[in-house]
Amino acid sequence: TIIESKFILFLRREKSGGDVRVMHVSDIHRAEKNSQIIKIAEENIPDVIFITGDLISRDETDFSMAESLLKRLCSIAPTYMVYGNHEQSLPEKQGVLFKNMITDTGVILLENEFKSVTVNEKILHIYGVIQKYSTYKKNGGYKNLDRFTLSDMRSAVGDAKKDGKIFLLAHNPKWAEVYAEWGADYTFCGHVHGGIIRIFGKGVFSPERKVFPQYSRGIYSVNRMRLCVSGGIGKLRLFNPPEVVIYEI
Repeated sequence: TIIESKFILFLRREKSGGDVRVMHVSDIHRAEKNSQIIKIAEENIPDVIFITGDLISRDETDFSMAESLLKRLCSIAPTYMVYGNHEQSLPEKQGVLFKNMITDTGVILLENEFKSVTVNEKILHIYGVIQKYSTYKKNGGYKNLDRFTLSDMRSAVGDAKKDGKIFLLAHNPKWAEVYAEWGADYTFCGHVHGGIIRIFGKGVFSPERKVFPQYSRGIYSVNRMRLCVSGGIGKLRLFNPPEVVIYEI
């Protein structure tokens, strides 16, 4: 169900009677709705917060608003983040400043690594994977993009742990079958912005200029894995409200 909050953002709740509450934020790009994101976090008291990339846009030079948001979210719950394609394409100097800012806020940036935590007596292994930029854009365009394979996944993060639940943060949902075969139980993604335009519940466009991407917004079953795709917050959109998602897993 989608529940309209009293703010511009929509709060989508996905309930399954679980005992781990995850707040998922993706593709903010700009800071206009930061106060609303914080309000949702304060009202829902998540156990963990996941940010699945594109916190900022690649042309930004002032990270103060992003820094303020991250500090506030960290004061509410442990916050984990992976890079999206916009963070990956920051100019080198800005990229260093951005990474230092994240470190200073207390956010746990997962760069092809994992952290094991216990939440409500449940063991969670939280992985973050970052694909090479040529899977998003290559030679200035979107033709003949590189693929991301199971071998690439294992080279990046190793084999999935066997005990506990495997939570994977990965910006791009395109490679869902790889994530599932690798061993993720739950994968959290963004990137597609809900398909930009939604018609009859389907996303129309992907950022790679493809039509009707397979995974754009919502929860999908991919073999035994649950793929949780946020429609994101920033960028132009039609019939596709920006959202923060609360999962009860």
